[in-house]
Amino acid sequence: MSASRRSKTSHPEQGKTSHVLMENVQNDRFSRVVTRPVAGNPAGATSLSAALDLLDAISSELDTALEIGEPNPHLNMILALLRAHQAGRAVTATMLISASGAPYATARRKLHGLIEHGLIEQRARTRSGRSFSLHPTERLLTNWGQLADRILRLGAEMGSTSAVNEREYYYGASYLPASQSIAPPQVLPEPLQLGGGLRVLVHGDPTFMVMENLKRQFEQIVGTTISQRAFSIDRLRHEALRNAGRRVSKYDIIAVDLPWIGEFAEKGVLLPLDDCLDLQRLDPPDFHTAGWMAAHWGGRPYGVPSQTTPELLFYRKDLFAEAGLEPPTTTDRLIAAARHFHDPQRGRYGIAWNAARGTALGHQFLMTCADFGQPVLNLKPIAGGFCADMAARNDIEPRIDTPLARDACDYLLQLMDFSPPDILSMSWYERVRPYAAGTIAMAYGYTLLAPYFERDPSSPANGNTGYLPHPCGPQGRPVAPVGGYVMGIPANIAPERRAAAAEALIAFTSPEAQKLYVMNGSRTAPRYSVGADPEVRRISPVFEAVDAMSLRDELQYWPRPPVPQIADIIEICGQEIHDMLRGIITPRAALTRAQDRAERALSP
Repeated sequence: MSASRRSKTSHPEQGKTSHVLMENVQNDRFSRVVTRPVAGNPAGATSLSAALDLLDAISSELDTALEIGEPNPHLNMILALLRAHQAGRAVTATMLISASGAPYATARRKLHGLIEHGLIEQRARTRSGRSFSLHPTERLLTNWGQLADRILRLGAEMGSTSAVNEREYYYGASYLPASQSIAPPQVLPEPLQLGGGLRVLVHGDPTFMVMENLKRQFEQIVGTTISQRAFSIDRLRHEALRNAGRRVSKYDIIAVDLPWIGEFAEKGVLLPLDDCLDLQRLDPPDFHTAGWMAAHWGGRPYGVPSQTTPELLFYRKDLFAEAGLEPPTTTDRLIAAARHFHDPQRGRYGIAWNAARGTALGHQFLMTCADFGQPVLNLKPIAGGFCADMAARNDIEPRIDTPLARDACDYLLQLMDFSPPDILSMSWYERVRPYAAGTIAMAYGYTLLAPYFERDPSSPANGNTGYLPHPCGPQGRPVAPVGGYVMGIPANIAPERRAAAAEALIAFTSPEAQKLYVMNGSRTAPRYSVGADPEVRRISPVFEAVDAMSLRDELQYWPRPPVPQIADIIEICGQEIHDMLRGIITPRAALTRAQDRAERALSP
């Protein structure tokens, strides 16, 4: 086939870099960092996979050791079916009968028994209904998920370390209730009827590339082929707008960056979800509040959160501990820490951030203003921050040339003194790469980019990274600006494809699917249930950290309010502030020019 995650930039050289990165992702060169399991880290595989491996091995040993033993056709067929389901391969009755190890007549009778008991279901492969594929039912997947937990717990009690990390268990029990474990995705009861297959438009970031790597499995789930196109951030927006101008949409589902919601809703790019599906099927309370609210415009949802990935401060816990420094929770403390760690003569720098001209720096500036308590527009204060749904307002004005925005500019200028020499060309990926390489002590970054170091055992930041919301200024409060993508349905989709697209949207954003993305390399979890899953929590501390920020109401989407003109305002700020950082204009001139241009952009 994701919080967000990112090659945002409008600078020509940065666009070229983003395109190359996207090609690397699509050609699987990036997968060595994002999607491979790390050797020696059992959390890279699901407990179901580990349990299947264990049972398969034990079954083979018993068949060999006990010469008078009989094959267990039920077990053998179930193992074969679950393995195929995880790999996204189609399974027929003939294949399971062959895997049973029993005579044909016996195996066929046993297979019918599994179907009658509701453990295996049949789905027609052709319109004639004469050929069927076989799939595990929800009951089977649930039972085996529970069995997998018990098997691995018994292994931990017996001292086995082959399938689990014994530090994650206390007297044979997980720290979190096993009842929270989410089963693998189940196939749809009926395959989707879509001529030419399901067509999806996405961003070329790590989470969506994980979805692409799982395409075969999702084709089995939805019962049709899937065609996915991935673009850099600016090209994705242009393609979505161009697609809206077609008589009939070229895509069934499109990924939408959160700040575009207002623009896409006002321009009729997206179909309101309450027009095409029952919202309760999405289980709205399960989504992080900020991520779910950011998908709305005028009180109506226009997409389902696929990635809720806040921008956080990544910092090296080991370096801070060695230096006896506390994690920086304020902008003053961050500057002090950056000064301490900045040592260019030894190839080490204090901090990395988005400073590339245009889109990248524009986002950074808006978020930095939020750190000082200044929204970029005249938003109304509410509990926890500001109200960013401005669909019903006609008095929208920019708030760029303000004292708090000048404080934000001074902060960015201070960061320049402790940043790498190429900071003015750094954007989404470029700021995290040196952090992963160990040459930078701190970096602002979206959680979706954490695999750069979390899944690379050679990275000095692996296992040594702490996650914080943005440090705040004197009049601000800790904020973790929510980024990421929702998946929506184009308003001009062919009517006969609408229902099937809605079913696919529900399947792709379900807790089962979201967990599968995480287990295969994603670091975004837009649902509370996924972040609370025991297997997910064992993979990375980022999920627990983000859940805690959400509960403390630190996850906020108002720093980038989704008004229709927000893309223009971001670009304007990214240009003027870049000239300021280069020393071409003063902070006061940069803010005045940005304010004037933003006012013109907002004028009717």
